[in-house]
Amino acid sequence: MREDFSPSSAPDMESTEEEESTNYTNRELSPLSLHSFQFVQFVDPLPLLIDSFPALLRQKDIGNMKTVMSDMNSTPSSKRIHIGFFGRRNAGKSTLVNAVAGQELSVVSDVKGTTTDPVRKAMELLPLGSVVIIDTPGFDDEGTLGELRVKRTLKVLSECDIAVLVAEADTGLTSADNELLALFKKRDLPFVVAYNKSDLLSALLTTAANEICVSALHGNNIHELKELVGNLVKADDGKLRLVGDLLKPADIAVLVVPIDKAAPKGRLILPQQQTIRDILEADAMCVVTKEYELRETLASLAKKPAIVITDSQVFAKVAADTPQDIPLTSFSILFARQKGLLFDSVQGAKSIDSLKDGDKILISEGCTHHRQCDDIGTVKIPRWLREYTKKDLTFDFTSGGDFAENLSGYSLIVHCGGCMLTDRILKNRLNCVKDAGAKITNYGVLIAYMQGILERCVKVFGL
Repeated sequence: MREDFSPSSAPDMESTEEEESTNYTNRELSPLSLHSFQFVQFVDPLPLLIDSFPALLRQKDIGNMKTVMSDMNSTPSSKRIHIGFFGRRNAGKSTLVNAVAGQELSVVSDVKGTTTDPVRKAMELLPLGSVVIIDTPGFDDEGTLGELRVKRTLKVLSECDIAVLVAEADTGLTSADNELLALFKKRDLPFVVAYNKSDLLSALLTTAANEICVSALHGNNIHELKELVGNLVKADDGKLRLVGDLLKPADIAVLVVPIDKAAPKGRLILPQQQTIRDILEADAMCVVTKEYELRETLASLAKKPAIVITDSQVFAKVAADTPQDIPLTSFSILFARQKGLLFDSVQGAKSIDSLKDGDKILISEGCTHHRQCDDIGTVKIPRWLREYTKKDLTFDFTSGGDFAENLSGYSLIVHCGGCMLTDRILKNRLNCVKDAGAKITNYGVLIAYMQGILERCVKVFGL
């Protein structure tokens, strides 16, 4: 590790011995410090705000607030079950999607290839709960455009938790259908085969346990199909929590949330929202503060916090102001652990010490937010990596659902926390990285390593 590295935008990390040995006993909250943090509870403040300040609110303000609250209360895509409908052109995929959803999600016609791009719809679907339904183009599409559509269909496979193969009951499984089934099995993707247009048969087919005859046109066996798909959903009771498993009831978790020009107006970003929710579900207390009020916040608490969780971009400032006896980590590192990437991310971060001039690095964001002039992924991390390694590095960037198809030319992949991506998507990306013989790391892990505090930031996880 380079001991002389100091990111050009990193705040001063110095702190006094007296400040690091802060006594948390017999302290009370001072009126002066109350502005610097808040105890977070999830309630709907909109009626209270409207009733309390009617003269200050214009109609568009109320509409904006409703939009913000709707965004905060809706289930994020990464927490929804993704169900993909696959099959040949004109097998009735779109009609079946509409029948399952109970609404017109996809355009339907007798013309082959009507669905030209994947169609996604987030919705609540009984008995499954929060889902994303994805209608895909026909897998047997032809021509240059057809090949592109098939390529997009294959891409959808990486984000699906469950696949529904829609085949024509009167035709049976074709070579294209069998090719899809082979892909499902190769990816260990749970699937159901729905033989559509069964109303055209004089007698229903004999089906296996994961097969069913349906008629999307007449609504036959649609409820049974949803039940069959629902049985494939795996319970996530054993899944790692973000932070709740590290807390006891009445513990205090301090969250450091910078409010700068890159922060969205009027709301917290998704990783912060999800972390707060997980803390509350653990019956612990959550204190939210900005980086420049952290010292005062800690000094005001009646007892020592169980953990401090920060935005990775202000790691240096927060590490300096957080006493060594308080566990410290970041939102990004929490997500790396929950999604099973932490160990690989730590090893990947250490690999930057062996980077050479000309090495290529891929930086991948899971969302498509508007990039600011000092964006963390496209500006700050490349700058910090060049300053740390003193090497002439080359960078490529992807965002949203895009991910490089060929990773063999990259020495390192730097991924965001992945709060907008499902576990399956990240697992597939990790497997692609390993198959290419490359290394992968995570924003927070990498920044902590470059600033010499990685060991401290993963100690709470037993690493």
